[in-house]
Amino acid sequence: MTVTFSSRAGLRDAEHPLEAARAVLGSTLTIGAVRARIVEVEAYGGDPAGPWPDPAAHSYRGPTPRNAVMFGPAGHLYVYRSYGMHFCANVSYGPDGVAGGVLLRSAEILEGHEIVASRRPAIRRPVDAARGPGNLGAALGLTLDDDGLDLFGEDPGVDLTLSPADACNSGPRVGISVAQDWPWRLWIPGSPAVSAYRRSPRAPAAT
Repeated sequence: MTVTFSSRAGLRDAEHPLEAARAVLGSTLTIGAVRARIVEVEAYGGDPAGPWPDPAAHSYRGPTPRNAVMFGPAGHLYVYRSYGMHFCANVSYGPDGVAGGVLLRSAEILEGHEIVASRRPAIRRPVDAARGPGNLGAALGLTLDDDGLDLFGEDPGVDLTLSPADACNSGPRVGISVAQDWPWRLWIPGSPAVSAYRRSPRAPAAT
């Protein structure tokens, strides 16, 4: 799949969840003094009324106060709490009113290493700082206050520069019990920051 767009319009006009995910993979995300290259993502669709029904998506049962950003304009950050303690982030895509999100699974830290180390003091290797969606959220210092953040807005401390990777691998999504075998997880081959694949124990056995 060839992806050439580099702005919010590309995410807004994505014709498939994988197209949006492919656009985000390899891009750089800046939150404050931390800049990171996204090396692993997962695509998620929306509710049955939309073009990409996805029973694993937070938006599948329709809009709620929690998932409203997924139904909003493209290029905003959907932040949610996972397992009561981790903050994970998606980038919204698709037309306004149509749900979709690209989960940011892993990243390589490019700038702000000292800040990230202070946020993740237990890590033994710098490459593990943003390896996995909860760790990525911690490295970037995300909280629920960042839900809805405009990644293409005028805030000089927030920016998403779309720069799709030259190559990517694909495989099943992680930690979900439905639609788990859809090959909607993408990662940059060779990056040591890519997380390990773990199939949910609640998911049916792979066929």
